[in-house]
Amino acid sequence: MDDFQKTMQTLGMNFLRFAIVLVIGVLVVRLILIPVKRLLLKSKLDHTAKTFLFSSCKVLLYAVIVVSALGTANVNISSILTALGAAALTAGLAIQDTLKNFVSGIILLFNKPISAGDLIQVDGYEGKVESIRLFYTKIVLLDNRVLQLPNCKLTSNNVVNCSEAGTRRVDLTFSVSYEDSIAKVKSVIYDVIAADPQILDVPEAKVYIAEHLDSGLKITVFVWANQEDYYAVKFRMTENVKKAFDKNGITIPYPHIQLVNGSPAEGKKTE
Repeated sequence: MDDFQKTMQTLGMNFLRFAIVLVIGVLVVRLILIPVKRLLLKSKLDHTAKTFLFSSCKVLLYAVIVVSALGTANVNISSILTALGAAALTAGLAIQDTLKNFVSGIILLFNKPISAGDLIQVDGYEGKVESIRLFYTKIVLLDNRVLQLPNCKLTSNNVVNCSEAGTRRVDLTFSVSYEDSIAKVKSVIYDVIAADPQILDVPEAKVYIAEHLDSGLKITVFVWANQEDYYAVKFRMTENVKKAFDKNGITIPYPHIQLVNGSPAEGKKTE
């Protein structure tokens, strides 16, 4: 009975010390988290990064308090930590792909190669970044489909950020016949460019003779627009240049096939 009473007293004192340290520790952690939260709210970090940092700090502080409380209760901490380490290693091997996405999410949130609202091209897709999560990034494609791309795809592949510079070059190609005047062709294209209000004056638009084709000349046109106007300028220029060519008698060559006795003549394909 004496041994039993001593054991119960020891257990009671250990539990009391554990409870006191735990309660005081929780109160201290709450006091610490108040200025941490204010500091994060004032920072310029992404909202997801702020949430992640606050949650990580909170979990770490509470873990320290629990370990300290167990230590005051004479619990063998080293054996617990060893068991937790072995469990963490086993779990890490089982969910290594998830961990890879998690680490990639941390890189994206703090290095910020892309941000919410950016138009990006990656892995054969093009769309606007809606949000960056810890394990995946949500991208709204140009046709309004929603893509949830694992973060490791964004850190291991080449990612083109179309929004970071603010402006974007629109590349266009046209073809004209050899009989058309080059000076007239360039003048007509420059007139179409000048009439488009969404094409920027700086950088200056350029029109080049890019290549001699079998049936005509290949014309390359470079114009600049704000990122949000890129596709509007691209499609409008394609249409307006065709209309201007027709109005000014400029010929766009295309294949012709001469028929002999109702059938295609071999070797008679012309442009």
